[in-house]
Amino acid sequence: MTPQRVTLITLGVEDLERSRTFYEALGWTPTEALPEVVFYQMNGLVLGLFGKAHLAADQGRPDTALGTGAITLAQNFVTEAEVDAAFSTALAAGATALKHPEEVFWGGYSGYYADPDGHVWEVAMNPFWPLAEDGSLTLPEAP
Repeated sequence: MTPQRVTLITLGVEDLERSRTFYEALGWTPTEALPEVVFYQMNGLVLGLFGKAHLAADQGRPDTALGTGAITLAQNFVTEAEVDAAFSTALAAGATALKHPEEVFWGGYSGYYADPDGHVWEVAMNPFWPLAEDGSLTLPEAP
């Protein structure tokens, strides 16, 4: 049986320095930086930015096989104001607005942006999912 967990998310990027600059403009600090990959320690997992050519070689595929898939990465916040601030910070850092934050059908508040490589991020406030003090999310028990 395989454990139900994710420990590392790796994003393939065209220009590692551009991507690193973008995430640092969000206020993120790399934990480890190598010529082909940069790692950021998150709450219980690691995010890696890996140059696409190096990532493709590591996977044993041509770099033309790599693209951005149908995936959304998300950051949840406690308030709508925090969502708005995170969205504004991302745009100022060079993100592309996909959907400005707004009230949504499921009862929360969210918006979407794309990083310089087209990776989609959602910034959201979900009143049904309380966050711990460190920002980590544990789904509430089902009734």
